[in-house]
Amino acid sequence: MTDGLGESAEVRPGVAVRDLGGGVRSVAVPIPDNPLGHTLVYVMDTDRGPVLVDTGWDDPGSWDVLVAGLEACGTDVGEVHGVVITHHHPDHHGLSGKVREASGAWIAMHAADAAIVRRARETRPERWFTYMAAKLTAAGAPDEHVAPLRGGPRRSTPPGLAPALPDREILPGELLDLPGRRLRAVWTPGHTPGHVCLHLEEEHPGQLQGHGRLFSGDHLLPEITPHIGLYEDPDDATVTDPLGDYLDSLERVGRLAPAEVLPAHQHTFTDAPARVRALLAHHEERLADLLSLLQQPLTPWQLAVRMEWNRPWDQIPYGSRNIAVSEAEAHLRRLVKQGRAEAVAGSEPVTYVAV
Repeated sequence: MTDGLGESAEVRPGVAVRDLGGGVRSVAVPIPDNPLGHTLVYVMDTDRGPVLVDTGWDDPGSWDVLVAGLEACGTDVGEVHGVVITHHHPDHHGLSGKVREASGAWIAMHAADAAIVRRARETRPERWFTYMAAKLTAAGAPDEHVAPLRGGPRRSTPPGLAPALPDREILPGELLDLPGRRLRAVWTPGHTPGHVCLHLEEEHPGQLQGHGRLFSGDHLLPEITPHIGLYEDPDDATVTDPLGDYLDSLERVGRLAPAEVLPAHQHTFTDAPARVRALLAHHEERLADLLSLLQQPLTPWQLAVRMEWNRPWDQIPYGSRNIAVSEAEAHLRRLVKQGRAEAVAGSEPVTYVAV
């Protein structure tokens, strides 16, 4: 069991549970072979049984930790009443289907991410490989990088291509149907188009100053800047602005001024407005750095190669390079929308230059 408000206890090797007070606990569910380490799954008491905020990665070891963690919280996976998903990524939504199978719990998700789940289930992996090859080619990726996506032996199916369909839609601004609790959905697109934070509009159990507590998913993390890439849809050519969405969502969360933030990774923290200001400043600095690079015309791939990452480009794994290019494109779209950069007419693949 846990050992008091805000303190962690390892109930058995590899199973860490934390009692956050006010009928809320967290279970650290591991993400295999990932530097993030784990997803914090929150267990919230309601008058009809526990409700989970996110579920963790679909892996046998992760499932065992979630089950053991729930038992340490004084409940059982079979007693779970509902699952509220902050966003569709596999380290958050992965185990939702197994929880529902074990308990009959409902699964709730924002419609924009539910659409991605449906598309992932209906689209054959080969379609995704073809789509990604075309996207990377258009971004200026070299042939040797694109080649593995074209024909030949396929790698194992990526995680998240058969996620559970949700039963309920989360509507922005609504109070979720959780008997005995006041949990309001706050739509925070950016990391994904349907990302939601969840504002627990109840007095803080530790009497911290502020307005309740915020389950922030990946939107607001204490030390990490979440990935902001393009919203991928093989059948939709709409030019979206994920970074613009994210920055607007940050300001919305900052105005809530919660007493405490309960993120999906790392640890809980206070002073959300200060963290929001830091992230806004970070992205403005990053955009300014990109403008300096764009004094010469560059493709999104060339821009990604020159951007600063947490390691040199030649040490970034294959899949992470694709993510980096998507992030470079998201920043380019923001600069173009702001009128600070533009595409070079007639360039192929398309290059961009500062205005």
